Amino acid sequence: MAEPLVSILIVAYKSRAHLPRLFDCLDAQSFHDFETILIDNASPDGTDPDVATQARATQFIANAHNAGFAAANNQAAKLARGQWVICLNPDAFPEPNWLEALMAATKRYSDVTAFGSTQILDEDPQQLDGAGDVYHAFGIPFRGGYRKPWPGDLVDGQTFSPCAAAALWRADIFAQLGGFEESYFCYCEDVDLGFRHRLAGGMTIQLAEAQVRHLGSASSGQLSEFAVYHGTRNRLWTFVRNMPGALFWLLLLPHLGATLLLWAHTAWRGAGGAYGRGLADGLKGLGTAWRARRAIQANRRVSLTSLAGQFAWSPLSLLRRAIVLRQITPP
Repeated sequence: MAEPLVSILIVAYKSRAHLPRLFDCLDAQSFHDFETILIDNASPDGTDPDVATQARATQFIANAHNAGFAAANNQAAKLARGQWVICLNPDAFPEPNWLEALMAATKRYSDVTAFGSTQILDEDPQQLDGAGDVYHAFGIPFRGGYRKPWPGDLVDGQTFSPCAAAALWRADIFAQLGGFEESYFCYCEDVDLGFRHRLAGGMTIQLAEAQVRHLGSASSGQLSEFAVYHGTRNRLWTFVRNMPGALFWLLLLPHLGATLLLWAHTAWRGAGGAYGRGLADGLKGLGTAWRARRAIQANRRVSLTSLAGQFAWSPLSLLRRAIVLRQITPP
């Protein structure tokens, strides 16, 4: 078979209900030079892809155990034959011109190696599900514009990292960066990868015209103990692994303060126990995170000033989950 230009990686868990709609959306794409690699991460019987859905994928793999979102995407990426790889959630439903818009962007921004899609809230298309992953200087990542009205003047811009619900990576760069950090299992793995990409001198462009409708938290649930635990633990590791040099020491106390404030807020919402467990296990894993930090920082190719310019600094941007897009400049 001829090698496709694009490989779409779909990691499914309890996603049987969403996959037929997803493949219908992929069949309707105006750009056709792609393959699909579907990995089921040991879904319980009755929630795994049915036989008809399995047959719609170019490759289908059923894992014997749940390897996690990060590891299963890396697994799929190693099977991919395309020059570009796309991480696409099973509950992210692309508009018909989505792939065409992504591929046009790779020509328009020929030096850029990662792109994000505009995510529209599926249940209310007047609202955004996200316009790129923002990293606040206090070490708190968030999805820009989450559940905010979709602005009519949204244009392409630099985002800190692409949300893995619908992210395009040049395949060789994804491999060079080592893919997602598998110890994360899931949550924050896209921000960690995007941070490493930034440190290595890469740029991510958030594309206004590449649009998907996204359900979000279809497998794990919003503010579930699973999501809170992994998000808390991995957020701490992301800060320790990636925040470089003087910025680490400058922002350490603000990061700890923000972490404690988020704990109080999460406890008020009823998930304080899961947050505490995530924080405790994050602290237990600091030795491993610090060792990884040494290798990551040894490959840093950007100045601290340049990197700091890609963070959100205003506390209001964090509280409001604001869209933070920077002017597109050469990488």
